[in-house]
Amino acid sequence: MKIAVISVTTAGDKISDKIKKHFPIDLYSKNNMEGFKLKDAAETAMSNYKAVVFISSTGIAVRAIASFIKSKDKDPAVVVIDSSCKFIISLLSGHLGGANELTCKLASILKAVPVITTATDNIGVKAPDVFAKENGLIINDLKDAKYIAALLVEGKKVGFIDEDKLLDAPKGYSINSDDIQGLLYVTNKCKAFGKENFRDIKTLKLIRKNIVLGVGCRKNFDSKQMIETVKKLLLDYNIDERAVKYISTVEIKAKEEAILKLAEYFKCDLKIYSIEDIKKVHHNYKGSDFVEKTIGVRAVCEPCTELTGASLITNKIKANGMTLCIGEVHKKIVHCKL
Repeated sequence: MKIAVISVTTAGDKISDKIKKHFPIDLYSKNNMEGFKLKDAAETAMSNYKAVVFISSTGIAVRAIASFIKSKDKDPAVVVIDSSCKFIISLLSGHLGGANELTCKLASILKAVPVITTATDNIGVKAPDVFAKENGLIINDLKDAKYIAALLVEGKKVGFIDEDKLLDAPKGYSINSDDIQGLLYVTNKCKAFGKENFRDIKTLKLIRKNIVLGVGCRKNFDSKQMIETVKKLLLDYNIDERAVKYISTVEIKAKEEAILKLAEYFKCDLKIYSIEDIKKVHHNYKGSDFVEKTIGVRAVCEPCTELTGASLITNKIKANGMTLCIGEVHKKIVHCKL
């Protein structure tokens, strides 16, 4: 990760020299840039980097970035180092952006005092947004995350449920659901099983990205139709669309626009499998003589789902010129019965 370092003094430039021995950086300094303007440097840094380090006072840094702050889940990490290099302050996006972690690393390198002001860190409990980031989970609602964090800071009891039982309860949470005032739960569902038992308390859903969509379609299939069809089918199976991890298909469909647009819509990776790959598993599925005669394998969507390492939630679903198979990773592969 390249860091933007903004320096306003010669002393700051010297500190940046120490930083670049450990991190790739781009230095924005009035000593090395003609016509240097702090606001322009801040705008460039906030828009194009995942981490920004100011070597200045906190006041200068706050005023410089104020116009470019967007939201907790979009802002880069912003860290401030004073010009005497005594203190390193996590200023913005401490959890999701990683400013707290960067502050501690820089403090170790520069032999300075790290200053972390996020309440959950200081009382030794795991903030829900930190837990989500560490485990590749999607926060359903940042307002709910803030509320759950506030309960933890107040010493209230917050429960934890992982629907797949893959993660242990983070520090500060309870696996006993009695008398809880908040609940953190991990699922890939739209409506999680048992959620109705917690209607009277504040809950935060963290979404696990572990759904695989094996897709096949006729040539030049309509992109919008494919997206809307898949969205409806996911809803029918109570699957949160943000849980989609992979779209998978056969190599001859690698450039099919509808499938490319589908992966773009779900913001997920596209897995492409060769005919030879699919031949290893296609006889596990009923398939089609016509498809085998046409492309050399009996089935596409189910084998492409299996090849990602997923277990199958559905058999092949036929939907007006396209086929879909829904799978789930992290669980033992069990072939659907023909």
